[in-house]
Amino acid sequence: MIKLIIRRFLGMIPMLFLISIVVFGLAKAMPGDSFTGEIDPNNTNPEYIEEMRQKTGYYDPVYVQYGRWIKDFVQGDFGKSTRYKIPVSELIIQKIPNTLFLALVSLVITYILAFAMGMYAGRKPYTLGDNLIAVFNYAGLAIPSFVAGVFAIYFFAFGLNWFPFAGSVDIEISKGTPAYWLSKIHHVFLPAVVLGIFATAQYTQFLRNDLIENSRRDFVRTARAKGTPMSRIYNVHILRNSIIPLITFLGFDIASLLGGAIIIEKIFTYPGIGLLFLDSVGNRDIPTMMAITMMLSFLVLFGNLLADILYGVVDPRIRLG
Repeated sequence: MIKLIIRRFLGMIPMLFLISIVVFGLAKAMPGDSFTGEIDPNNTNPEYIEEMRQKTGYYDPVYVQYGRWIKDFVQGDFGKSTRYKIPVSELIIQKIPNTLFLALVSLVITYILAFAMGMYAGRKPYTLGDNLIAVFNYAGLAIPSFVAGVFAIYFFAFGLNWFPFAGSVDIEISKGTPAYWLSKIHHVFLPAVVLGIFATAQYTQFLRNDLIENSRRDFVRTARAKGTPMSRIYNVHILRNSIIPLITFLGFDIASLLGGAIIIEKIFTYPGIGLLFLDSVGNRDIPTMMAITMMLSFLVLFGNLLADILYGVVDPRIRLG
């Protein structure tokens, strides 16, 4: 297992190198530059803009600019945000806790709902409850997250006034108090549910179908012939085999939730990495945009590695060379 982890980490290096070339190329292909986002039509100083372009090497050859950027990036210097006037690393550190909290709450909600509905539908297939769960699954798979987000805000925030429609916490509450964390949960719950709808529907249907398939296998017939209670057969024998694929999906979920949070955070005006990324694109904040893209790319590769590791952890029969 240790050899696998080391080999996969080493394999991530050339992948990240290729991704960095693509990210840098796309950033250079964008209209304007990092200083375009700073320009105020009512207060434009062309001499200042030109001076900053000269200082930052904007007119250097592309390969020189890339070499300088990747060298600083490897050393932990992600550049300075042209919009917020602070180092990008500090900006990301400020925003990433909200996104991680959103992803964690969404992950918990997803797995709780998926296990509850999947177990029920798998143990009682083709009943009214199973059909209602199937309708929910198909709706979750068919409705885009941004559409679900808009309707959630309309009904639960504006209509019923159950949840706030923006922000991550009430600003008048002191940080670190119990009321502060309750407020954060209150603010994050609705976007977390919307973010996890697709995965919940997918995993519920997957678990349901796998339970039905495993219930027809020979080891189940043998257990029933020995007089083993059906509850024990489902909870011990069938579920143990059915949850292995879902657990291994955890690695992919981490990366996909952080990536999917980009749209959800924009819809709910939730101050995290996703909202910061979209704002950096709109304001031509190139250093921030490239740093976040590289971070999300690394998380995708790390999620793949984590999924491979979990295969070996949850099922010792699987041997990864």
